[in-house]
Amino acid sequence: MIRKIKLFSILLILLMLAGNSGVVHAQDYYFAVEKQTMDVFVNEDGSLSIEYYFDLVNQPGAHPIDIVDIGLPNNNYVLNSITADINGLPVDSIKKSDYIDIGIMVDLGNQAIPAGQRGTLHVFVGTINKSLYPSEVEADEDYASFEISPTWFGPEFIAGSTDMTVTLYLPVGLTENEPRYHTPQGWPGDSTPISGLDNVGGIYYQWNSPNANSYTQYKFGASFPARLVPETQIVKAPSITFDSDAICSGLICLGIFAFFALTIYSATVGAKKRKLKYLPPKISVEGHGIKRGLTAVEAAILMEQPMDKVLMMILFGVLKKGAAEVSKRDPLKIKVYDPKPDDLQPYEIEFLNAMQKDNRETKTDLQSMIINLVSSVSKKMKGFSRKESIAFYKDIMEKAWNQVESAQTPEVKSEKYDENLDWTMLDKNFDGRTKESFGSGPVFIPTWWWRYDPMVRPTTSSTPTFGKVDASPMPSGSGKTTINLPSLPGADFAASITNGVQSFASGVVGNLTNFTSGVTNKTNPVPKSTSSSGRSSRGGGGGGSCACACACAGCACACAGGGR
Repeated sequence: MIRKIKLFSILLILLMLAGNSGVVHAQDYYFAVEKQTMDVFVNEDGSLSIEYYFDLVNQPGAHPIDIVDIGLPNNNYVLNSITADINGLPVDSIKKSDYIDIGIMVDLGNQAIPAGQRGTLHVFVGTINKSLYPSEVEADEDYASFEISPTWFGPEFIAGSTDMTVTLYLPVGLTENEPRYHTPQGWPGDSTPISGLDNVGGIYYQWNSPNANSYTQYKFGASFPARLVPETQIVKAPSITFDSDAICSGLICLGIFAFFALTIYSATVGAKKRKLKYLPPKISVEGHGIKRGLTAVEAAILMEQPMDKVLMMILFGVLKKGAAEVSKRDPLKIKVYDPKPDDLQPYEIEFLNAMQKDNRETKTDLQSMIINLVSSVSKKMKGFSRKESIAFYKDIMEKAWNQVESAQTPEVKSEKYDENLDWTMLDKNFDGRTKESFGSGPVFIPTWWWRYDPMVRPTTSSTPTFGKVDASPMPSGSGKTTINLPSLPGADFAASITNGVQSFASGVVGNLTNFTSGVTNKTNPVPKSTSSSGRSSRGGGGGGSCACACACAGCACACAGGGR
């Protein structure tokens, strides 16, 4: 009997243990993140600081929220720079996570959030090093960048959606046109951020969406000039090193010499290229859609065509419209007609006014004209994509060439060439393509060409024939006449335009690099760095953290999502 009672007791205990085990397994982590904010600061020393706020609501019957795992960008974080609090009360236990590969675990201890209760967790990671990378942004100086993802949790732990806000604070010392934000990946909200200045004068980008969730990885990023942070904080490909004890062979010495020579050459070329980049950086900030309706000259500005070509395009424009004629080729002098045609563009009027001044004033006024033109294009491009718009105008250029190249007779080909001259000049291979289009055949000179080249004038007769170049004055009077168009070989015609561009540069604007530099100094000046007093006023004690930081295409993000 006693044995039966003992056996019954053992079975009862086993059943009770089995029942308790079932209760434990049913009680898993399950909570809502009603609101989540992440602030990322790029510090003066090039490190990142991250601050988080989580409004957590534990679900009925769920396991108490006793540990929260937070993923970090990399393992270069300083553990003793991390603080946390729950509902304003400090959390003492912050350790390397044993649940995720790269991140921390915040142990709430006796402040764990029970089932059916809520709490606000605040985490601050003060120092994360080596989170910046070289940027792929096209600019005239080196840029650094980072990409970062707010920490996320396993979907099996999360209930409902999250009102999420992500703010990136960039280094102090930027001008408004220098930084670039990266288009967020996977983000359910507006991809264009709110931007402005923080309380220490730094630029920030902020995204918000009430329809986000805490189990999806979202990626945000920004780029800025690398000069604002120490070079040692920017992660680069490992450089080649030599054994310090090795003897410098002739080949190695030659390589070192070549390296320094190349560095000096690159710096010189880079400085020259910088002077020729006159477009404001803000035009390069990607907008949306195509800006239609630009003139060929404005499209040339958008493409950052050389100044001498832009000026030549404007010259041809005013000549075609009958606003002026060339009175002297070298140095270039023009005679402006009065009254001026009504269909002139503002930059054409400024051009005509400048060309009536003496040489020194002409150069200064032409620079002012270009500066105003760049400013006008910049305003027109606001909110539009430069990349898409350039592709659009290149397509117009190709269609213009197609009209020329598909014409079946020299006369029609010349007519189409005249109609589309402003757009075909956008082609970098304008000279070569002109020669290819006409081959050994003639280009019949446009009827306005005599205003550009006084030695080439049409003749008149009662029969529409094409004849030789005639140097006689243009006919006048009200009687009807037939204009006989002179012709030139295609190669000579292209050379005439090319030589005109070159003589314009040498005879009117002087040194082209210096002329363009005078424009660049106004439209795209070299930014000046300002000193920073640090970030202490930006964020109070304790809070925030986590993300996946990298920086460029193909960069591997190491941030793991929190699991608990």
